[in-house]
Amino acid sequence: MTFYIIAGEASGDLHGSNLVKALKSMAPASIFRGWGGDLMEKAGVELVKHIEELAFMGFAEVVMNLRTILNNLKDCKRDLENSRPDALILIDYPGFNLRIAPFAKELGIPVFYYISPQIWAWKSGRVHKIAQNTDVVYTILPFEQEFYAGYGYEVEYVGHPLLDAVELPESDGHEALDSDVIALLPGSRKQEIETMLPIMASILDDFPSFRFIIAKAPSIPVSFYRPLLEDGRLELHEGHAYDLLRSARAALVTSGTATLETALLDVPQVVCYKGNPISYQIARRVVKVSYISLVNLIMDSPVLKELIQGELNRRSLVDALRPLIEFGPERKKMIESYGRLREELGGPGASTRCAQSMLKKLGYPMPADESLH
Repeated sequence: MTFYIIAGEASGDLHGSNLVKALKSMAPASIFRGWGGDLMEKAGVELVKHIEELAFMGFAEVVMNLRTILNNLKDCKRDLENSRPDALILIDYPGFNLRIAPFAKELGIPVFYYISPQIWAWKSGRVHKIAQNTDVVYTILPFEQEFYAGYGYEVEYVGHPLLDAVELPESDGHEALDSDVIALLPGSRKQEIETMLPIMASILDDFPSFRFIIAKAPSIPVSFYRPLLEDGRLELHEGHAYDLLRSARAALVTSGTATLETALLDVPQVVCYKGNPISYQIARRVVKVSYISLVNLIMDSPVLKELIQGELNRRSLVDALRPLIEFGPERKKMIESYGRLREELGGPGASTRCAQSMLKKLGYPMPADESLH
């Protein structure tokens, strides 16, 4: 079997790598080619282009980089046409992948969409385009099945792949009270980090007894962070972010998949977001959800404090973080909510379930104990 797989962001690279591992465990001779990051390459994907060249966030940023994006689309279509895989696997990244899907369908290539775009938040009309140009959509959030059903389309809910990637803690967050570490997760893209990190670092003087440690993004070189480390008050963690989070008392986290990862590791957190003012104003008018963090969206309640745009400043960060570093009611309530979150997401095995389904639909001979029931 030959697979072409496209992920455009760090979270997609993570989930894509685990899906590739699951597919290879069931179909060992499979060949993988595609667009992704270091984790997918390590899992055995021959990379055509790295995610460092793909990630543009915000409406204004997309417009400014439109020529690059269009060239990337041309390159991808050309490579897909030349390689003619047995299946195309798209992972989130809708602005790009929804332009590739109809092209692949025209070539007669089966299209699997793993991790549905968040069309329930905005551009819900895309649901028809997704249904028309994909063979199967695999969803990872519990409410997405109902969303698609409302439009008359069936999808497969496989559960959230982070439950496979994150080793869930056995504690209830008490042990972390001995830690003097505040983890900073300013994002995975340079423009995010440049915006978020100075704001996060503005509270250092308010917590003099704590160490503030930045989780280095996998695709960002150490040299990029170096100017921010010159005064010696900020530290950089170059290993896996999970290792840093496991040792942290609390965290400041840029909105995205990292908020869910932090929650699954039982680390109290404050969600931060500040973007291009033009992009933010456009988003505010078109996005239909009440929250920006995955934790709050899944729980449909304000489990986490979200500091957005103008609300994100030193004073508000201090006020939001301070009650989370002591074992008071706010910290306790947040960690208890994390337990309910894990129940809501179901058990591990999303990558395996998805791989089984894909191979079955492609007619690959599966052992009886690995077939879907």
